[in-house]
Amino acid sequence: MTVAASTRVLHVKAVQKKLTITIDEKVSDGLHTVVGRRRISRFIEDAVRPHVLPKQLEDAYRRMAADEKREAEALEWAEGTVGDVSDEPR
Repeated sequence: MTVAASTRVLHVKAVQKKLTITIDEKVSDGLHTVVGRRRISRFIEDAVRPHVLPKQLEDAYRRMAADEKREAEALEWAEGTVGDVSDEPR
């Protein structure tokens, strides 16, 4: 008798959502000056995360991020999808 075994490796990617917030103009200006235009979302997420996510989940995300091979694969996949949306009509 022959038994075939199959292994599936599933990579779980955190889903990101767009959020619109209202903040003071001076705070907005400061974020753009100090953090930089393309880095504000990450800055805010890093500042807020410890206050809204259970410690266990934060530790799990930290372990996932420490997996350099997994992160490289995720980055390669994400960069490969950039062209998918650049041709989309707005």
